[in-house]
Amino acid sequence: MSFSGKYQLESQENFEPFMKAIGLPDELIQKGKDVKSISEIEENGNDFKVTVTTGSKVLVNSFTIGQEAELETITGEKVKAVVEREGNKLKVSLKGIESVTELVDGNMIVNTMTLGGLVYKRTSKRM
Repeated sequence: MSFSGKYQLESQENFEPFMKAIGLPDELIQKGKDVKSISEIEENGNDFKVTVTTGSKVLVNSFTIGQEAELETITGEKVKAVVEREGNKLKVSLKGIESVTELVDGNMIVNTMTLGGLVYKRTSKRM
């Protein structure tokens, strides 16, 4: 199953506490909490390009499965990490945050980010 496509955020859980925990300023948290971000994923074999547009902020990360890449985090920091694929899941660890992006039934993407005991879950639907 291919991840390729555009997805719009449908729902999210624990946005504010998670963003506070990773150090995002309150002003940005308030601006971002109601924005329906759009994620565009381009998959070409093991090569991926992920573009997330949240209002005027655009985050672009390109990587190859199993190879170290420089990825930009939500806070704008650049971190070297390796993205692994397990079936319909992409997994990566960024600065103590475990991120799992799962393609569910071909039309939904569920992204779960865990930091300690705090879990932030985003559900996006294919456009």
